[in-house]
Amino acid sequence: MLKTALKLALIALASAPLTFAAKAEASDRDRRFFQNVQGNWTGPGEIVAGKYKGTKFVCNFEGGTPENAVGMALDGSCRVGVFTQPMKASVVRSKSGYKGTFLDGAAGKGLDVTSGKVTGNDVVFALNRSTLSGAMRARVTGQDTLHITISVRVEEEMVPVIGMKLKRVDSSAVGAIAKN
Repeated sequence: MLKTALKLALIALASAPLTFAAKAEASDRDRRFFQNVQGNWTGPGEIVAGKYKGTKFVCNFEGGTPENAVGMALDGSCRVGVFTQPMKASVVRSKSGYKGTFLDGAAGKGLDVTSGKVTGNDVVFALNRSTLSGAMRARVTGQDTLHITISVRVEEEMVPVIGMKLKRVDSSAVGAIAKN
């Protein structure tokens, strides 16, 4: 019995560095993804389902990362004709996973971010407000394109309702354009 317990303890000790290394690698991967979101973004979007299907809009965001944490913040606005709506999302990783808010969170008129996962150039966040649940997917394609899709759960299916295709317009992109 003691021999078995000793073996299990040695196995646990031997695998601990691998566990810590895997967590550190995931943390570095997540941090790199969020660093790609830093900068100024602009582009069109469209409501693709529901009452306002077909409504087109243009958004401008500033993307950033929090100090001493893994996560991201997008702050800006979207415009439809003469109407402008402030838009904001912030997410940070805690010990229990990703948490954050879209607009002012579920306590206000927005949604809570309740979890998330980074995979390659994609991040998917779970969104929740009372009986409404959904997801936000942000995908970085190349250095200068960010696709965002917001979907909601309808019965057992996730239905995309908003899509945006944003282009980076910060100083490095603008400088490159000005030289040509």
